[in-house]
Amino acid sequence: MVALPIQFPSAATRNDTPKIVAPEKAAHEADYARFAEKLVRTGIISDPWLYGQERFSLSPVVLSSDTYEKFCRAAEAIGKVYNELSELVWQHPEWLDEFFHLTPFQKLMWLSSGGNWHAIARLDVFLCADGRIQICEMNSDTPSGEAEAVILNQLFYQDVADCENPNETFETQFIETFLSAYRASVKDPTAQPSVGIIYPTDMPEDLSMILIYKSWFEKRGCNVVLGSPFNLYCDAERNLLLLNEPIDLAIRHYKTDWWGERLPVWKDGEDYPDPYPLDHELYAVLKAEEHGTVVMLNPFGAVVTQNKLSMALCWKAMGQFSHAAQEAIRAYLPETYRLADAWEMNVLKDKNDWVLKSDYGCEGTDVIIGKFTDEATWKLSLDMAITEHWVVQRYFEAAPINGKIPNYGIYLLGGAAAGVYTRLSNMATDYTSLTAATYIKSVP
Repeated sequence: MVALPIQFPSAATRNDTPKIVAPEKAAHEADYARFAEKLVRTGIISDPWLYGQERFSLSPVVLSSDTYEKFCRAAEAIGKVYNELSELVWQHPEWLDEFFHLTPFQKLMWLSSGGNWHAIARLDVFLCADGRIQICEMNSDTPSGEAEAVILNQLFYQDVADCENPNETFETQFIETFLSAYRASVKDPTAQPSVGIIYPTDMPEDLSMILIYKSWFEKRGCNVVLGSPFNLYCDAERNLLLLNEPIDLAIRHYKTDWWGERLPVWKDGEDYPDPYPLDHELYAVLKAEEHGTVVMLNPFGAVVTQNKLSMALCWKAMGQFSHAAQEAIRAYLPETYRLADAWEMNVLKDKNDWVLKSDYGCEGTDVIIGKFTDEATWKLSLDMAITEHWVVQRYFEAAPINGKIPNYGIYLLGGAAAGVYTRLSNMATDYTSLTAATYIKSVP
């Protein structure tokens, strides 16, 4: 008789019946515990579990070189679309009010940026069962996952045969992109700038990314200061200081819609506890940037490109884009419309065809997938959404892997594809999705 391992529940949930754990589950849990120990020893990622659930897949995803190349070309093509979009919005400042309904401080961020929006971005790329590539959105504001993508690929690389690591050069590309932008933007660049990383210090979700950025710059002899926007001020010489230390290169991992006024997106929604703009902190950055003593990356122009209404603008103003951009929009961006336009076009007849998204929602927040929502909830969502802050996007069926939907996050650094961050989910990608190492294999 084989003895099965017994797992005793915690005191908070204990009852008189011990739980029997199948041998396969016990073996998996042991494997994951060993992996978690190895992960924590990196000193960068300290949370292998989230809400008691595993955050990572022990089974890597392997893509053919041809598929990965197609993902990269699609991501770069959409990056160029967003460049054209930024130019169009700059030429049509009336769109800030008429199309995007930006708040005064959001407009200030955009206008002060000169239309610049990019250093790093991550595009959410999906492969459909029919072979189409669809990109449901781009995070051009504060893209995350870099630490997980790089470290996970390093840890599993010895376990895959005849494969390439697509994230092997990510660190080098990242540093070169940011230092090049720094040298091109400030008046008197130095070889080893002082780097300030600005992030929400009360939120631990992306701390691993902050720490790996810090380690990359410190390896190159740069002084790195960590802090929040509330630790910023501009001195009499218009130098930007973070925690009283002058910085030359400011890396912004604090979302643009948090720097400006925060407005509810639901008609019955409660006001945010922090609805007011960070006016003093924003003015400090803008004064130092204007004086040429610092550069902020990503630029504040991401307040437009991060807004999902940008995808709706791609479809509404299609004729104003170049021929190449129009081809990329039709090929890779699902049909996207402002909610008000969708009502006028009468396209919302079947909820299964559409996904409802708020303008600045991220990581699955304020995303309602019609196919996975009952009719009453779908209708209520449409009724309660504040129209100017929402888009509807054509639903597409992504090809699953072992029952889960893979989201291939392709990074762009300075417009060039730079690596991949794969997450596996049951429906929409959110914080509960599993992160998987991803490798490339040539297929003869």
